[in-house]
Amino acid sequence: MQIHLLKGKIHRALVTDANVDYEGSLAIDHDLMDKVRLLPYERVVCSNMANGNRFETYAIPGKRGSGDIILNGAAAHLGQADDRLTIMVFGLLDEKSVSSHKPRIIILGEKNAIIGERNL
Repeated sequence: MQIHLLKGKIHRALVTDANVDYEGSLAIDHDLMDKVRLLPYERVVCSNMANGNRFETYAIPGKRGSGDIILNGAAAHLGQADDRLTIMVFGLLDEKSVSSHKPRIIILGEKNAIIGERNL
């Protein structure tokens, strides 16, 4: 049996911009993506702490070291600059792997700097 589990999470990501005219996706500083092993074009589920919106899209790598978290396309209607997001990525694991699995988690602070880490 395959089970969906949290693979990685970027918690309290500060939205730096929103662009409705982009074709879609969520741009994330590539360094942050690497920390949680989030791949370019991988599906993500996001929850917006400011307004309660929950949505899914895919991640695209933003400029390394920029701290960018940019809502693009339709997702730009679900948040705005200065909102805080929880960005989650899930994976399928077989039952044998479940007991040893630990998701990679980072917590962000000012300017999307990492202030906490788990299971890295």
